[in-house]
Amino acid sequence: WTMIKEAGYTTFRITGMVMWIMISAYCFKAVFTGIGGPALARDFIGGLEISPIAVILMMQLSYMFLGCFLEEMAIMMITLPVYVPIVVSLGFSPLWFGVVFIVNMQMAYLTPPFGFCLFYMKGVAPPDVTMGDIYRSIIPFIPLQLTVVLLVVFFPQLALWLPKLIS
Repeated sequence: WTMIKEAGYTTFRITGMVMWIMISAYCFKAVFTGIGGPALARDFIGGLEISPIAVILMMQLSYMFLGCFLEEMAIMMITLPVYVPIVVSLGFSPLWFGVVFIVNMQMAYLTPPFGFCLFYMKGVAPPDVTMGDIYRSIIPFIPLQLTVVLLVVFFPQLALWLPKLIS
């Protein structure tokens, strides 16, 4: 029973932390949208003298950074009200941007220090496998995921061919 009690306590603590992040992200989204933040951000980015693809790459870098520390739903709640109007104003497909976001979040699930997937792997790994072993084992996957993100960014048809085929 002690183990079940500890597991329950840990689960509630982590769930509570994630819920507070989600509540904060929702409040941020509501206030930011309410004060006209998306239009302001869109107009600001539109006034800069940089290429649209550079803006997308900066967004992806921010996703990679945030993915190291936050859960994907919190990242969505915080960034999408800001980023989607910018993406649309730059002439990109929101569907394509969503695919790029998901691929980037796959990579975030592997990146330390809070790569959730790493903790899942530790939970099913044999007892002699350390977290250090797991951290080292993901090294080849990060460049592969980054390559996929860049391919989808530079070749949007990779993400859009199937939806175009269906419609």
